[in-house]
Amino acid sequence: MDAWAVLVSEVMLQQTPVARVEPVWREWMDRWPTPAALAGVSPAEVIRAWGKLGYPRRALRLREAAVAVVDRHAGVVPDDVAALEALPGVGTYTARAVACFGYGHPQPVVDTNVRRVVARLVHGRAEAGNARAADLADIAALTPPDPVRAARFSVAAMELGALVCVAGPPRCGACPVRDRCAWVLAGSPPHDGPPRRVQKFAGTDRQVRGRLLDVLRAAHAPVPAVALDAVWDDAVQRSRCLGSLLTDGLVEQTDDGLFTLPA
Repeated sequence: MDAWAVLVSEVMLQQTPVARVEPVWREWMDRWPTPAALAGVSPAEVIRAWGKLGYPRRALRLREAAVAVVDRHAGVVPDDVAALEALPGVGTYTARAVACFGYGHPQPVVDTNVRRVVARLVHGRAEAGNARAADLADIAALTPPDPVRAARFSVAAMELGALVCVAGPPRCGACPVRDRCAWVLAGSPPHDGPPRRVQKFAGTDRQVRGRLLDVLRAAHAPVPAVALDAVWDDAVQRSRCLGSLLTDGLVEQTDDGLFTLPA
């Protein structure tokens, strides 16, 4: 997979499961196989193509990153972590994932699954807790220096966390490193910190924003406010969500008071 394909997939996978991302990612790669291809389309087209993946600001940031790659790097996704982190919407994890999986550089790649593996394997804790500055150092200490083995290790650590060392009861019987896991050797002590917060969706501003965007994605021309009023009964919450969409640049208001996706 080339670096651009990795970058698109990693942005889409932020807070979104693979099963939902894969078909959209394939469509995007067919339509926009290079940064220049995505940079050349309008924000409205990008938001429409994003569909129901959620957190649609990611779509705008991804397009902005494509524009930056074209302007700053002659259309080629950089392989340097600092240059990657300077792209819109690209943070610590995404930059290292692109450098590692797109270019084979030995970079510590730390997502939620990897943090959980390290918490149990190295520190003997049932849960990883909040992200820490030491997370990168923890995984860097485990990563082989050879570039090929380093990339393979990063994939393996992610898969181990996603399929075996899972957030619920882990499948320790299938774990290839069970005999050296600090948590297992300590008797698998239960988590003694605050419980994990489960994000709800129904009734939240995220749901309202999504419904407002659904109307605009389906429209072929700017719509009046009354068309948006129908999607949610709570006028205060609806107004707040519409205002946040305007602030985020996901919606624009025309001079005559109509609403549309950004041009």
